[in-house]
Amino acid sequence: MYAVAAQIPLTTGANVSISKFTVVCVAVLAICGCDRGQPTTPVAPDPTPVATPDPTPVATPDPTPVATPDPTPVEDMELPESTNSIGMEFKLIPAGTFTMGEGDQTHEVTLTQSFQMGIHEVTQAQYEQVMGVNPSKFKGANNPVEMVTWDDAVEFCRKLSELPAEKKAGNVYRLPTEAEWEYACRAGTTTKYSFGDDDSELGDYAWHSKNSVLKTHPVGSKLPNAWGLYDMYGNVGEWCQDWYGEYPSGAVTDPSGATSGSLRVFRGGGWFGPAVECRSAGRGRFLPSYRYYFFGFRVSLSPSGK
Repeated sequence: MYAVAAQIPLTTGANVSISKFTVVCVAVLAICGCDRGQPTTPVAPDPTPVATPDPTPVATPDPTPVATPDPTPVEDMELPESTNSIGMEFKLIPAGTFTMGEGDQTHEVTLTQSFQMGIHEVTQAQYEQVMGVNPSKFKGANNPVEMVTWDDAVEFCRKLSELPAEKKAGNVYRLPTEAEWEYACRAGTTTKYSFGDDDSELGDYAWHSKNSVLKTHPVGSKLPNAWGLYDMYGNVGEWCQDWYGEYPSGAVTDPSGATSGSLRVFRGGGWFGPAVECRSAGRGRFLPSYRYYFFGFRVSLSPSGK
């Protein structure tokens, strides 16, 4: 467990020296670093001939057992899309069971309800439309909003839910749970990343420390995962709903994380982190009041509004 270095001075100016930036990045990565994946036997035909007036021969049963075909893999599904009143796009993520975590922390998770997940991280334009401000350091209307605390992200969800068109539709927005986030990120896969295990391919899907030039970039400018979700890796770390805590030791259904704590979970790595921080099972945690240009979020929406 890494200790939280609350004393680290924050740099908010437009120009950051390499040495200061390196100190901050090392501290943040130390704080939020990853936690380190019977067919039925056929009945033989009766050998005794049976006299029958029907001259048509009786077909001999096929002695090869017939396996029941597997259902269509979820990663090949075409997921329904929707758009809300301020232009945010969502994919309907189906209920399902998956293996969460990695190594000796793997455990089976079942999500019994479908939910809608934002196709993109919340942009600065969307955040400003709802909140009236844009706190981001790396300005760009279509860049992900950053310099937002966990509390800011929750407040955005509350205010978005209160918009007249959203209230009329019965939509209640929230941060995704950590389990929902990883399920949506994996998109039916069990590999290190949704595209496989090869780190060298990450640059096609994510803005991270090797290609970001140490800043955010417009959402959706890299490839999506198999479920059509962009920037699940890199760009900004994404706040999740949960308190950070140890994983359960066995299978769980609809988990919502620890019941209490001092740190909130964020996922996906970011422009600041190496490839290893971006993997599907990578976990980060930080104080919910912490405001820095590493952190943004995407929102979820349950069809039932719950």
